Amino acid sequence: MSTANLRTAYNYKVVRQFAIMTVIWGIVGMGIGVFIAAQLVWPQLNFDLPWTSFGRLRPLHTNAVIFAFGGCALFATSFYSVQRTCQTRLFGGPLASFVFWGWQLVILLAAVTLPLGFTSSKEYAELEWPVDILITIVWVAYAVVFFGTIMQRKAKHIYVGNWFFGAFILVTAMLHLVNNMEIPVSLTKSYSLYAGATDAMIQWWYGHNAVGFFLTTGFLGMMYYFVPKQAGRPVYSYRLSIVHFWALITLYIWAGPHHLHYTALPDWAQSLGMVMSLVLLAPSWGGMINGMMTLSGAWHKLRHDPILRFLVVSLAFYGMSTFEGPMMAIKTVNALSHYTDWTIGHVHAGALGWVAMVSIGSLYHLIPKVFGREQMHSIGLINTHFWLATIGTVLYIASMWVNGIAQGLMWRAVNEDGTLTYSFVEALEASHPGFLVRMIGGAFFLTGMLLMAYNTWRTVRAAKPAEIEAAAQFVVEGAH
Repeated sequence: MSTANLRTAYNYKVVRQFAIMTVIWGIVGMGIGVFIAAQLVWPQLNFDLPWTSFGRLRPLHTNAVIFAFGGCALFATSFYSVQRTCQTRLFGGPLASFVFWGWQLVILLAAVTLPLGFTSSKEYAELEWPVDILITIVWVAYAVVFFGTIMQRKAKHIYVGNWFFGAFILVTAMLHLVNNMEIPVSLTKSYSLYAGATDAMIQWWYGHNAVGFFLTTGFLGMMYYFVPKQAGRPVYSYRLSIVHFWALITLYIWAGPHHLHYTALPDWAQSLGMVMSLVLLAPSWGGMINGMMTLSGAWHKLRHDPILRFLVVSLAFYGMSTFEGPMMAIKTVNALSHYTDWTIGHVHAGALGWVAMVSIGSLYHLIPKVFGREQMHSIGLINTHFWLATIGTVLYIASMWVNGIAQGLMWRAVNEDGTLTYSFVEALEASHPGFLVRMIGGAFFLTGMLLMAYNTWRTVRAAKPAEIEAAAQFVVEGAH
């Protein structure tokens, strides 16, 4: 039995593939987003064609940014950090490659079927049953690779980031299976197994937890790895990170009914969703504070490190949107905000400010590492990207806040005789300037993504095969 050190290599190929596709799908998804934002400013851009109408392209946009951009970012960062924190190569050999190609096939099928109008009509779960089955197969393969890697780890400790990634994988699988129970009637059409208020309740249990686990828990796994690495500081409180983990996964799953205030859902279920949403503020801010306090002793690095700026500002937006969400879940606030653009602004405070910015910061850290470079091609371009993303997000959120509150107040305004003061069209006309500012904000964010693509291309092009191979090498101490 030998205790000599063993030199081996991480599987960085799949990380490189997912990292590149994150940037590409980010441009595609956000590009569609800017286009449909422009359709609300200039309705002629619908072109009177069914497959370019807002109603067909909007689900394509949400699927592209959540599952293509966000999904690829999660795959890239989880496969990268789980290997490094477990000190072992990815489990399953070619299975990781299957996860990559399978997920790209899912995205391409979505890009074809949604504009053609093939949809289950469920928010964030519009894809029809054959694609749902493919997602399930790919997701099981992902779980096998991830948990198999943890099982064969060389480090005794399971790093907290992997707890978050693991919970995201397991709960997303459960949500997907339960909400997509459907009865196929043809290759392209199925009907939900549930009916009426039950169907609505299960959909928003899924929909809010797609936000809670796909778009929050997974990205917190990313935060817990990349913020300490980029700051060069240990996590502020490991105890707080564990409390944060258990509190978050215990509470988040109950918050879905706040999407169904003042509907046919039983009143007790609405109230339970509201209370759980308010309680959820505590673990959400616990995680945000833990991330922010990790910079204790390293705040000066923000002056010259735009990657760290991306990560820290993403935490600020996470804190803001997880304060705003519970407030909007209060029934009296919801009576004003529901069905207005305020909700759209809230979603994008999380999607652009938190999810996209933490992903971009993590990728700027990760891409040079897996291509054997010391840093990205241009730090100046990262800095420009940061300001474009920040200004774009603020323009987007502020315009939707103004629009949403104006819409809510106009819709509820009544004359002395009880008739409505404003028609729906008048509220829409009042929203037009906000639609224009929102489109400009989105265009800012998209421009930043184009700079990222150029910066990534230059970084990758400069990489030499020997450097790429050397980057993946690591030593397992005391290997048998």
